[in-house]
Amino acid sequence: MFRTSAHSLGALTAALALTLAGSATADAASAPPHRSEAGSGHSSQLGSGLGSGLRDVMFVGNNWDGTADVIEPSGDLARIGRINVIPDKEERLKEIYANPLKLAFFLGIRLGPGEGHDQFVDDMYSTPDGRSVVVSRPSFADVVSLDLATGKVNWRFPVSGFRSDHMAVSPDGGRVAVSASISNTVHVLDIDTGKEAGSFKTGDKPHENVFTDGGRYLWNMSIGEVNTALDDPLMDWTKGDRRITVVDARTFEVVRVIDMRERLDAFGRKDLSDALRPVAFSPDESRLYFQVSFFNGFLEYDVKADRITRVKTLPKNPATSEDRTTWVNDSRHHGLSMSPKGDKLCVAGTMDDYATVVDRATLEQGPLVTAAKPYWATVSGDGRSCVISESGADRVTAIDFASGEKTASVAVGDHPQRVRIGRVSADWTSPSGS
Repeated sequence: MFRTSAHSLGALTAALALTLAGSATADAASAPPHRSEAGSGHSSQLGSGLGSGLRDVMFVGNNWDGTADVIEPSGDLARIGRINVIPDKEERLKEIYANPLKLAFFLGIRLGPGEGHDQFVDDMYSTPDGRSVVVSRPSFADVVSLDLATGKVNWRFPVSGFRSDHMAVSPDGGRVAVSASISNTVHVLDIDTGKEAGSFKTGDKPHENVFTDGGRYLWNMSIGEVNTALDDPLMDWTKGDRRITVVDARTFEVVRVIDMRERLDAFGRKDLSDALRPVAFSPDESRLYFQVSFFNGFLEYDVKADRITRVKTLPKNPATSEDRTTWVNDSRHHGLSMSPKGDKLCVAGTMDDYATVVDRATLEQGPLVTAAKPYWATVSGDGRSCVISESGADRVTAIDFASGEKTASVAVGDHPQRVRIGRVSADWTSPSGS
């Protein structure tokens, strides 16, 4: 059932240069923002129907080789084509090597979060018209829009600081939010032009972004410092300011700050980290499910009551070392998605080499599906399956929500991470040179 995980992070101490101090912010006094039943934890820009000449696909970001595979969004997940997301690689490298500070951070990313590799793609979303895909590129500290027909760069936005990370697209597909993890900032960009609509400050190392209430609010979860070997619980104070920042997506004013440290302590789990990893909202957005650093499981948070209500501890792989410094970027489990009906959760047990479907009502888990370092979980185009990226095997795998069993798997590029539903033209083929 299990595979041995052996992911040494001894070189991560060299990435201490990635740590910058964020500004601490107390809990805002405003009440929780009202939300309709329109939101979800995996917002998609796809509308109720495809426009003429478009097809749904899945984009798979291959972090280490700088490509994105385009695959079928359900069924056998067959590969349709591939995109080179770093067509301007030589130009970017010349800029980096000409600037000692940029070079220091570029090499720090390679030694730290990149596990000895450059991080060329973290996240990606296509535009509603299927003409372009927008990609965050951590090692190049930018976001680019690529023409899906030609593979050429439409626009480029350098983020503040020295590394870009997770993104989110607004429900109408018009804006994309990107975490600038070194400067503790989220930039919100026009998806067609790349022009900045606004930005806001976050906790240390902003990570996951989610639009809620039909795009009215934007939530950011910060994970703090994850690139050092100071992983003993007694050294938790070195990890920085970790919190949820909720802003008005029109004005970018902060409407709420949630410090999970206080909520975890009140729930009786002072032993758990408050560094938030992937999250998933219930369909009515009344409950937030979230993973935290170093933990094999997830928690449930009642948004209106402002308290943690349940915790689910999942099995440990006996072959996984209990030495926290061997876990990738402080992850134990990293990847969480919810079925469209809201009755099932899918969990990527990253360092434990499995994925599993959990019943949301009872928190009973299904079969443990063997997977090699699963790093992300999303939902298939037809809503029937959870789709995980197996970064240790260079594969994408589907798990049926109903049975909890694996139904399909396809080979992709080097170290797949984020997987997103998108769209391309119905007759799309890979651009030349990709």
